[in-house]
Amino acid sequence: AALAHMEIINPCPRYSPHCATTPTLPPGESIDYNMNTPIGSNGSILAPFCRRTTPWPKVTDTWTAGQAVTVQFYPGGATHSGGHCEFSISYDGGNTFVVVHQELKYCFFTGAPSAGGVDTVRSYTINLPANLPGTDRAVFAWTWVNAAGNREFYNGCGDIAIKGSAGSYTGKKVTIANYGPGYPVIPEFLGNY
Repeated sequence: AALAHMEIINPCPRYSPHCATTPTLPPGESIDYNMNTPIGSNGSILAPFCRRTTPWPKVTDTWTAGQAVTVQFYPGGATHSGGHCEFSISYDGGNTFVVVHQELKYCFFTGAPSAGGVDTVRSYTINLPANLPGTDRAVFAWTWVNAAGNREFYNGCGDIAIKGSAGSYTGKKVTIANYGPGYPVIPEFLGNY
């Protein structure tokens, strides 16, 4: 079993035990004490995207288009020599996501491990695009393809509102790998950038 990897804690992901204020759970649901385990491994699906498909009954955060927001991770954990992290937003309940920020190669690291970078990064400040449309309910997702170790795919989702103008937003689709049929299994890429 995979244990003690990484997990997002802010914005509060669905059913996390580590949020500053844990919202009321949807009826019939329970706290997820395995938030730091992968949702995909070596091409197998271990959990659905977002880990849980039923959202929080109420959004946990309200963000404003153009604002800088801080995404935080639980302290400690196994960072698997970094890898690619993406932060994305869905306006259709989690069916499709558009990337608003990427940390490529060295996610969780201060720089290249081979050049002395250390895995002490546990938060990222993301500048939200100024033209993000407003909505009472969006899904924010963090995804991670680890650089070294078992070929895994990690993900956590929070339910947020966004203050912004009307319109639409297009951009890069979220990268999905090591997660079931139809997606590539990416070999270890430590130092192979």
